[in-house]
Amino acid sequence: MADLVITAASVVPGANATFSNKNAGATITAGQVVYADTNSLWQLSKANGTAAQKVVAGIALANAALNQPLIVQTGGQITIGATVVAGTGVYFLSGTNAGGIAPFADLTTGWYVWLLGIALSTTVIKLQLFDSGAQL
Repeated sequence: MADLVITAASVVPGANATFSNKNAGATITAGQVVYADTNSLWQLSKANGTAAQKVVAGIALANAALNQPLIVQTGGQITIGATVVAGTGVYFLSGTNAGGIAPFADLTTGWYVWLLGIALSTTVIKLQLFDSGAQL
């Protein structure tokens, strides 16, 4: 498998969604996974990146360029804009692409394991951000 192929225009917050607002510290696309850097700007997370990049704050809900405001979903259900596996699909921060979302089967050596959530349907993930504290 590979990272989810996300259609940015189809990323939509769902039931019980929680949010956080900051400015983008880089170009970010809806559906990408982000963390807040030391300047309180959103940056792209990566499972095999720097210590800071291995942190997850949530998923971007819109596209934003450097220094533009950006809303990030931090919890609740999200229509992710990609096809996911209902009930058994568990999704994690990717080490292949910065900001990417990977299925469980793609986790590999050197990746920090950060759970993003589980698929409730073929389009909806329940965000359940969990830092495992483990690196493969």
